[in-house]
Amino acid sequence: MASPTYLLALDQGTSSSRALVFREDGSVHSMAQQEFAQIYPQPGWVEHDPQAIWQSQLATAQQALAKGGLSPADIRGIGITNQRETTLLWHRQTGRPLHNAIVWQDRRTEALCKQLQEQGHEPLVSQRTGLRLDPYFSATKLRWLLDHVEGARALAQAGELAFGTVDSWLIWQLTGGRSHVTDISNASRTLLLNIHTGQWDDELLSLFGIPRSVLPQVLPSVADFGQVMPGLLGDGHSPLTIGGVAGDQQSALLGQACLHPGEVKNTYGTGCFMLMHTGHTALSSHNGLISTCAAQPDPAAAPVYALEGSVFMGGAVVQWLRDGLKAITHSSEVESLAASVADSDGVVLVPAFTGLGAPYWLPHARGSIQGLTRGSTVAHIARAALESIALQSTVLLQAMQRDAQGLAGLQVQALRVDGGACANNLLMQMQADLMGLPVLRPHTLETTALGAALLAGLQQQVLDSPEQLRERLTIERVFEPQCSRDQAQARLAAWETAVARSG
Repeated sequence: MASPTYLLALDQGTSSSRALVFREDGSVHSMAQQEFAQIYPQPGWVEHDPQAIWQSQLATAQQALAKGGLSPADIRGIGITNQRETTLLWHRQTGRPLHNAIVWQDRRTEALCKQLQEQGHEPLVSQRTGLRLDPYFSATKLRWLLDHVEGARALAQAGELAFGTVDSWLIWQLTGGRSHVTDISNASRTLLLNIHTGQWDDELLSLFGIPRSVLPQVLPSVADFGQVMPGLLGDGHSPLTIGGVAGDQQSALLGQACLHPGEVKNTYGTGCFMLMHTGHTALSSHNGLISTCAAQPDPAAAPVYALEGSVFMGGAVVQWLRDGLKAITHSSEVESLAASVADSDGVVLVPAFTGLGAPYWLPHARGSIQGLTRGSTVAHIARAALESIALQSTVLLQAMQRDAQGLAGLQVQALRVDGGACANNLLMQMQADLMGLPVLRPHTLETTALGAALLAGLQQQVLDSPEQLRERLTIERVFEPQCSRDQAQARLAAWETAVARSG
């Protein structure tokens, strides 16, 4: 009998847990999804219940198998991808969490980050980690837990606590506490990993006051992360290996088959996350971006890196049109409303509702609509709203290109896209026009989960090499630029003027 070639991907996100079963060709066989509660103890604080993360993820894995008419014996391997930076701390003996998970969005450690900046530590942190000193990342969240949960620091120093991002927490649960590990892409989001050596950094541990004993072992993204406890997912006989792990954006970069320097993907969700593969070079950004470890699909090779930038307001602009302005009833209506006018007629919308992210980093900027005349209609505003997503992403790509200029042979030839908002054809056409590049939309928009499945497939030798990923990625539509570079430059200039006024 032939070996099973189904791969199970666990996709643990910020608002829901999902599980997808992929066939060998990269198509989705079955899937399940379950939302869980967001906890807001006070303004700027965001938490998750670690048990809710685990239970929802386990339930979706069981449901995805059941929906697909499969048992664990049909699954060749498991891949995990996850919300990054979210920080958990638990007892090694019992597996019991000490506190709710502190979510990546949480801002409670702003004062500590500011203090460390004022003390002049940012250059060291940036050089070693590729990141900024910001509450977004895990180190100050972990420091907060050790300092504010009664007895936590003493327990940590006694070697009785385990820290992890969400991947480590799920692996611990799946293996019954036998594996305390993470992969290099998740580790690179903690502010504690030296991305040049791939090792936890003693100087950073000392700076943030983190005992080494709490840290997981760092593995490549393709590795044996441990065996799932028999019986968790169904029958009690089949050994199941967790063979691939990567943070969600790095997993999407891989799922889009961006394997070479200059290959770029953009995920259009509530915000936009853009990553550019930079090969074996960890670039220092001079344009407001961060450098991070990409998923490492070849354990024998040197680490690979990516530049990353995020747009705070992507699809969220459309939600605002729907919920704030009541301009549309459903988000899907925005495309036809925006397409009912030929252009925005000079209207520029800057969606700085929570400040502006990369490459501007203007936390105090506020949203604005500029260029209004008596002739402006809600359709012009809707078109300007869609344009704002494409404009912000274009500026992000230009920043990446400036950072990567010194990289030999780097040439951005196309933008690969995924995420819910990339289903909007008008937005994708705007994106191609503004960037002057083809925009490639794949058949499978589940690229984050696909990346995790492919990592597991490499570990289990369902795939021979990362290059085989390209064969599994079929393009549904290519959007070619249709406007002149002069027209695109004029729109970008108007955008920059509007941003300057909003800041």
